[in-house]
Amino acid sequence: MSSKPPKLDLPWPRPERWSPALLPLVAGLAAFCTYSCMYAFRKPFSAGSYDGMAWLGVDYKVWLVVAQVFGYALSKLWGIRLVPEMQTTHRARSIVLLIGLSWLALLGFALVPPVLGIACLFLNGIPLGMVWGLVFGYIEGRRATELMGAILASSFIFASGIVKGVGKAMLLAGVSQYWMPFLTGLVFVLPLLLSLHVLARIPPPSADDIAARAPRGRMDRAARKAFVKRFLPGLLFVVPLYVLLTVLRDFRENFDTEIFRDLGFGHSALVFSEVDTPIGIGVLALTAMLSLVRDNMRALMLNHLLIGGGLVCSGLATLAFFHGALPPLVWMTLVGFGLYLAYIPLNGMMFERLMATFHVVGTASFVMYIADASGYLGSVAVLLIKQFLHLQLNWTEFFERAVLTCSLLGSVLITLSARWFWRHGRQTTANPLLPNLRMESHRL
Repeated sequence: MSSKPPKLDLPWPRPERWSPALLPLVAGLAAFCTYSCMYAFRKPFSAGSYDGMAWLGVDYKVWLVVAQVFGYALSKLWGIRLVPEMQTTHRARSIVLLIGLSWLALLGFALVPPVLGIACLFLNGIPLGMVWGLVFGYIEGRRATELMGAILASSFIFASGIVKGVGKAMLLAGVSQYWMPFLTGLVFVLPLLLSLHVLARIPPPSADDIAARAPRGRMDRAARKAFVKRFLPGLLFVVPLYVLLTVLRDFRENFDTEIFRDLGFGHSALVFSEVDTPIGIGVLALTAMLSLVRDNMRALMLNHLLIGGGLVCSGLATLAFFHGALPPLVWMTLVGFGLYLAYIPLNGMMFERLMATFHVVGTASFVMYIADASGYLGSVAVLLIKQFLHLQLNWTEFFERAVLTCSLLGSVLITLSARWFWRHGRQTTANPLLPNLRMESHRL
């Protein structure tokens, strides 16, 4: 028995009444807006600098970042089990509940003493880690998933700059850096509810979608174990690469305020969007084009190629900047473009094609959460290493060296991953007696 639709009536046609050609755009934009609004409850605190503040000899902002990221990582660990098993009808209310809890934590951050504010950021991170999988669940398993996923994943780029720009503008207007995160969230409450209302009405995958991409559904414990057993060699290349990219992407988002200040742009509220907007447009265009590739194995290999190209772009741009051949904003733009060109395919598109290539019945959210949990734990570890080993590097120097390391190691890992999945695909095709991975599932 289907659940009743939300009572709120919008002044435009319901998404299920849109033409098949427009539905991917409607769904992608609704997912983009929903996840972008989530950023308003996660990232605005990082627009503050909290200069001169420390606790137990550690910079106060480092405490805030570590606390939130650790909570986020725990959420990803729980999400490995909870997100793949969640019923479709529970997704929208779960998203509202999770974001609402994180907003209450930001209210606590504004009201309690700064030391207790660290605990509030930890509590803020715990609910938010499961939102991505719930949103992606609405759009996976479709012929246009890459297009919708690219639109959704571009929220990583656009939303971060917009949210921190709003937070920075509030700070420049005199708002306290403790109240600023809560008030930034308030600005995005209504857009969140409207975009989620549209997303919740998106119809399920069609028969043609299922034929092209394999059915999607819940994955029980046995199904998850079977998936890991079959693809473990490939995951041993992909997951460490995802850890490297997550560490860099998270570091860039949390400390770009300090990096821009080191580069001489500390008093600009627009610098975030000036850098991130061209990045978002370029990455969106390249990743969305993968939806034009119908052959699943070919698309899986093209995902590997995009990731490798992004890693090379970031590394070469950083070498050029190090030798004085690039101005600061051009360097930040090219590095961001390369990092996101590598990171975004790993946030859904590559795993979506993996499921389709090998006819896996389940949800791409499961493997995404394995990678995500590992990535954010790695992010916490790197921040602690930098802080407690007393590395004599400022934020910009540390970022330069981290980018070069990631570019080198990541290029090796993505090459090995492409080789393994290509060979595994050929073995599966050559031996028709080799069973496809069929998992117990329930229709979405």
